[in-house]
Amino acid sequence: MVVCTGSIAYDYILNFKGRFREHILPDKTHILNLSFLVDDLHKRRGGVAGNYAFNLSLLGYPAAVLATAGADAAEYRAWLEERGIDCRGLRLIDGEITATGFTTTDMDDNQITGYYGGAMRKAAMLGLDDAPPEVEAVVIGPNDPAAMMRLSRECRERGVRFVFDPAHQLPHLSGSDLDSAATGAWILIGNDYEIELVKERMSCDDGHLLECAEMVVTTLGRLGSRIASADGVEEIPPAPARREVDPTGAGDAYRAGLVAGLLRGLDVATSGRVASLAATYAIEQVGTAEHSYARHEFSERFEDAFGAALPAGFFS
Repeated sequence: MVVCTGSIAYDYILNFKGRFREHILPDKTHILNLSFLVDDLHKRRGGVAGNYAFNLSLLGYPAAVLATAGADAAEYRAWLEERGIDCRGLRLIDGEITATGFTTTDMDDNQITGYYGGAMRKAAMLGLDDAPPEVEAVVIGPNDPAAMMRLSRECRERGVRFVFDPAHQLPHLSGSDLDSAATGAWILIGNDYEIELVKERMSCDDGHLLECAEMVVTTLGRLGSRIASADGVEEIPPAPARREVDPTGAGDAYRAGLVAGLLRGLDVATSGRVASLAATYAIEQVGTAEHSYARHEFSERFEDAFGAALPAGFFS
């Protein structure tokens, strides 16, 4: 079972039919004051813990959620449980509001997000003892920083494989925090901007990151991804999208696909391609957990995308 940690949230997704860069004057950023009239707005279930678990469930891999949310997330918990996700570690706190994000996406898939932590700010109250006992790996996603530090420490102490995914909590993590949390990680992952920020914050190079983590994964949007390890670097192609609707949540789907592939014994190159296809399904729908597929459909599309069959038994 994979324990998914991080935020449980409601996402408000706004789409701006323009380009941010056309409205930002470089010499006036010291007095930046912008308002974007958006064309549509959607409220969706989200948060990285829920997204990881949802995508793992689509891939048929057992998943559990370890997170804090407000009392308003009772229907979200029921929705996760209907999909076979273990929610024993999802703590609903009376008097708190579930974390809420407001993301505006432009025509170049650039995003500006405002995020209210709500009940997520109490996530450090939970540790691995609050999760189901059958833990194969833990995904440590963006969360209350104290919770991220606690979980990485507990995983190291107990010899549990963990993925460290700092993402939008990077502004709140110091270089020493990042060094500590990434040390001993099975996978350190981020997009190309985030990985560069991690190196800058830690004052290090790619070599040091691979001393901290077994694998360093850099996602590159439409260009695919890169998986570095002691064995070398695998360049992973993207899976072609039938339509591009909303990139929000694609990274979380990628992480679920990569973990499911590796835990099922696939090699890095094949696991990366599973991750790419999982991410592509996410961008074809509005919202982070609105897509779906049957297992045979995923297998057929994998072969169409990459010219090779998904290994037999992947879904067994």
